[in-house]
Amino acid sequence: MNVLMFTNTYAPHVGGVARSVAGFAEEFRRQGHRVLVVAPTFDGTPEGESNVLRVPAIEHFRDSDFSLPLPIPVTTHNDIEAFGPNVIHSHHPFLLGHSALRTAALYDLPVVFTHHTQYHKYTHYIAGDWEVWKRLIVDMATGYCNLCDAVIAPSQSIVDFLRDHEVTARIEVIPTGVDFEWFSQGDRDSARRDLGIAPDAFVVGHVGRLAPEKNLEFLSRAVAAFLRKHSQARFLLVGKGKQEQTMEDCLTQAGVRDRLVHTGILEREKLRAAYHAMNVFAFSSKSETQGMVLTEAMAAGVPVVALRAPGVSDVLRDGVNGRMLDDEDEAAFAAALEWVAAQPPDVRQSLSEAARRTAEEFSMPRCAARMLALYESLASELRQQRAVQEDESVWSAAVRRVSEELRIWSNVGTALERAVLGFGTADLEEP
Repeated sequence: MNVLMFTNTYAPHVGGVARSVAGFAEEFRRQGHRVLVVAPTFDGTPEGESNVLRVPAIEHFRDSDFSLPLPIPVTTHNDIEAFGPNVIHSHHPFLLGHSALRTAALYDLPVVFTHHTQYHKYTHYIAGDWEVWKRLIVDMATGYCNLCDAVIAPSQSIVDFLRDHEVTARIEVIPTGVDFEWFSQGDRDSARRDLGIAPDAFVVGHVGRLAPEKNLEFLSRAVAAFLRKHSQARFLLVGKGKQEQTMEDCLTQAGVRDRLVHTGILEREKLRAAYHAMNVFAFSSKSETQGMVLTEAMAAGVPVVALRAPGVSDVLRDGVNGRMLDDEDEAAFAAALEWVAAQPPDVRQSLSEAARRTAEEFSMPRCAARMLALYESLASELRQQRAVQEDESVWSAAVRRVSEELRIWSNVGTALERAVLGFGTADLEEP
């Protein structure tokens, strides 16, 4: 099968969506399928990359890590036609997401969309956290779902959110798989030696993009409270972003800045080693749809302490593979870290083994197989429809493309109307 993917974020950009696209593409190719990715240009885009079509983009849009893609050039369309896609997979409802719909209409192909993000929690990158913007973004994204043949929700909580927001399209729960075999292999002692961490230290770890929507000030204060009570403990932080200084300031104010080990972004092998250096993984974001880092940490045998949130509740079992807290309370979060640290070796081993079992359920081969089955189902349905239709004509193709354009702009117009009038949108709090 030839799979054409459209994404607004891709390597070398670091983030969950980019990693999801790359992970599925790699696994599809490993299973003998072809994948072509259409993505914007970013700083540091590798030269001579294969199976990727880059489109011009405005980089660092509004001083963010993201690129704003511009219209697809004619040469890109020529490459797409030569590729001969069987299915189109869109990973965003805006920008290149619209290009995905237009391309599907051009070639009469099914469109799958993955709802990776709680988009209303990212409006600060556009025009602040205004309620009207949140309503607009949610209605545009959920309206986009209904323009697609199938929607992928990374977790059941996102299915509930989409149904609450009037999505009637077919929805399948398929999380981004973890490379379980890869992340499960590692040695704690050698990993700590490379990081300059003592073998007997208790290490609280975190991996991710250090961005405002990740609730990192809360995390820093909770971890700092834990560190103050445990003089041998360390905080291993992997990632970079605008919240770096805020996090360091929290640790400095608590007098534990010297126990922070901040690595910045780590590539594949060093990232795996960092997970294995941890005793517990701390996670406080409530803006995720899945939280891929959770299953990566679990694959390395690291239990998780996190706030209840979409995605988290699908993988974390309180007292089994970590601790899950209902309330955003710094003292309670620090106490949960202390609970893990206080467990005897046999209980810690039990937590570690349970974490690994959970991660194995989310292995990439399993998730990719489910995705491929969905692709084939949609392609088969389309073949059956074509079998009973008259031959394609230039006129019918043109009508299909104009109709799709009208649907795209109708969705935008409806979302604008609902946002301005302030009605019709379900609660925007946690799904």
